[in-house]
Amino acid sequence: MALLMMASGAAERAVVVEPVVNMHSKPSAETDVVSQARLGSTVVVEEKQGEWARIRTSDDYPGWIRLVAIRSLAGSETYAQSGRTATTVSLRTHLYPVASVTRRAPLMTAPFETRLEVVEERPEESGRWISVRLPDGRIVWLQRGDVEFETKPASIAELVELSKRFLGLPYTWGGTSSFGYDCSGFIQMLCRRGGVVIPRDAQPQADWSGMTKVDKADLQPGDLLYFGASLVKITHTGFYLGNGEFIHSTTNQHPVLQVSRLADEHWANLFVAARRWKK
Repeated sequence: MALLMMASGAAERAVVVEPVVNMHSKPSAETDVVSQARLGSTVVVEEKQGEWARIRTSDDYPGWIRLVAIRSLAGSETYAQSGRTATTVSLRTHLYPVASVTRRAPLMTAPFETRLEVVEERPEESGRWISVRLPDGRIVWLQRGDVEFETKPASIAELVELSKRFLGLPYTWGGTSSFGYDCSGFIQMLCRRGGVVIPRDAQPQADWSGMTKVDKADLQPGDLLYFGASLVKITHTGFYLGNGEFIHSTTNQHPVLQVSRLADEHWANLFVAARRWKK
């Protein structure tokens, strides 16, 4: 990973303080979105221009975000990398200023996979609430049912079931969160939940050395499908469910995350490759 080092010789790091932040191709909101960064994630700051910073996410993806969306980390400081942490498992988790769903409105809503620092866990007999520290230092409350404390790699069968929880989410170009995924962002998330970190975009995913090629006749649930004009012009990806069906985030016909059939003429004509990650 090529990083722009600061004068001290160390890369400047920061943590994202907003639920989901669009990353742009240039330091302007008027330019295209290339990806997103999520609340609590640590990024490397490579460059600053006015109110903008060029960052690089943990999956080595660069883009420009507003400086107000991140907080600089000093020295060896980290966020939610050690100690007691909780990871959101609900698609949208409300974070409240007090331990009540009725007394105050949520301060913000966190997407799926947000990792937060735990401050207090109330005993089960006295309530269902957990307090967490946000990356900006604020203490908020969430409900125990919205999080898990230990995240273990999911099996293929579990990933198939997990994938269906996202049906109907809007297709979002550059999306990497449960507020809306693009095709490769959705596949990257499923692989991450399976314990495998793959590249961000569809073409690099299909080309990645951690994948093995799979013949169409040998497809198994959990295999990754790639579509495009050719093997070097891949523009779309999906997750094979079995029985000729796959799940994906697409703008075709209905711009939502949906299940399609590989035999459908549209997808059959565009199918170019299948991959299975190496064990």
